[in-house]
Amino acid sequence: MTTITRAIGAVLIAVGLVAYLGTGAESVTAAAPAALGLLLLVFGILAGREHLHQHMIHAALVVALLGLVASAMPLAELPALLGGGEVERPAAVLASTAMALLCLVYLVLGIRSFAAARRSRDQA
Repeated sequence: MTTITRAIGAVLIAVGLVAYLGTGAESVTAAAPAALGLLLLVFGILAGREHLHQHMIHAALVVALLGLVASAMPLAELPALLGGGEVERPAAVLASTAMALLCLVYLVLGIRSFAAARRSRDQA
């Protein structure tokens, strides 16, 4: 999970930077995925320390859950954007969609990882 945490963090940073620069650097909120990604990257780096691993991955999963919830409002405009309708901030909708998908994938992988670890402990 440590490597996955770092990778998802790095991809979210890239999404945030592309969104921020793609909007002409007009809105700081376009960089929200980058802020979330930076937190995940830091937690991923700290998770490399054995005594912090479990706590940092748990913290990263909480941050990912918050990121998923935070990206919900702009996601409401995704059907209009995909249908060719007029959307006020299409870059924000796309960045939020990417952030939501990445957070969801990370949460699923994290939950599966913890479930597998618990099963292996129970069998030992």
